[in-house]
Amino acid sequence: MRWPRWPQKVRTRLALLYAVLFLVSGSALLALTYGLVAANLPAQSSTAQAGSGFDSNQLAKLRAACRQPSPDPGTVLACKRAFSAGATSVRDSALDSLLLFSLLGLGVMTVASGGLGWYVSGRVLRPVRAITETARRASDQHLGERLALSGAQDELKELADTFDDMLERLDQAFAAQRRFVANASHELRTPLTVMRTAIDVALAKPNRTTQQLEDVVARVRRSIDRAENMIEALLVLAISDQGVTSNELLDLSAVAEDALELAAPGIARLELSVQTDLAPAEATGDQQLIERMVWNLVDNAVRHNEPGGWIRISTRRCPGGAVLRIANSGAAVPADAVPTLAEPFRRIRKEPDGGAGLGLSIAQSVAIAHGAQLDVRNQPEGGLSISLTLRA
Repeated sequence: MRWPRWPQKVRTRLALLYAVLFLVSGSALLALTYGLVAANLPAQSSTAQAGSGFDSNQLAKLRAACRQPSPDPGTVLACKRAFSAGATSVRDSALDSLLLFSLLGLGVMTVASGGLGWYVSGRVLRPVRAITETARRASDQHLGERLALSGAQDELKELADTFDDMLERLDQAFAAQRRFVANASHELRTPLTVMRTAIDVALAKPNRTTQQLEDVVARVRRSIDRAENMIEALLVLAISDQGVTSNELLDLSAVAEDALELAAPGIARLELSVQTDLAPAEATGDQQLIERMVWNLVDNAVRHNEPGGWIRISTRRCPGGAVLRIANSGAAVPADAVPTLAEPFRRIRKEPDGGAGLGLSIAQSVAIAHGAQLDVRNQPEGGLSISLTLRA
């Protein structure tokens, strides 16, 4: 014998559960009510049992004798027996009627509770169906739909809001990915176009001189360096997005000193004033990624500076970690542009040596991988002030 399968639909299971719960609680209430009524009605005595064998004629004569002004003792005893038998018959009939109608009412109300449970569960699960339909329609091309569920702040409203937040993050992630792919293809195509144009122009000249060929080679070499730096930055960005693979103890002050040494040619070219306050600041993380992050921050401070400007770098310990601060002079940065600076290939303005536009993107990605906090702010006098907090 095969048992029937439990329904797969949540609505059906809830309706059956409501009906079963009502049946169990109703049966318990019926048993309690029947027991209380049976206990409070007078029970049949032995005297009543002995006098319960009267037929209808005997009962009629006995009623007439009981109505006499002064019946004899035997008649009084017979009347008591008849009355006790009548009360017992009424008690049994009342209990039977109570049990019968209670069972019928319990059956009807059990079926009604199942139907009502079906209706109520359908109303309650309506947001879940809306979430399911929206999830089925969602794809990388249709992430703009939102549930926007209204009503009480219950668990289903919280689930719908969480689903909307997830769709919002996915929409932003897909949009950022599409922008990144488009920008990367454009940025990588630019140096290739420059190289091809320079070579084609040189080949089109009938009388090429050695100087012209050397100029073409130098221009191609600069384009190759730019493409190589961009590819390297993209690889670092991809590695940092995968998370931290190793944790090492390092000192941010030493990392900042190394970054300043690497940036020395640019600092000398722009004649920048560098102010340092590098106190010991121990932190843990992937040393290569952190070194690249600090180098990108210092390199941005140099690239986007102005001749004769300044750079301030400081490191210090903080509760639970270490802090690196970098501030630089430069052109004014609009406040509404600051939140977008960490996007890949985002530049406030095009400059001949403005880099690939991936410096802050890499720093942000490395900071997220390390659970660090990167705070970028503009300054009223121009330039940026960047604070990096790493845990120890």
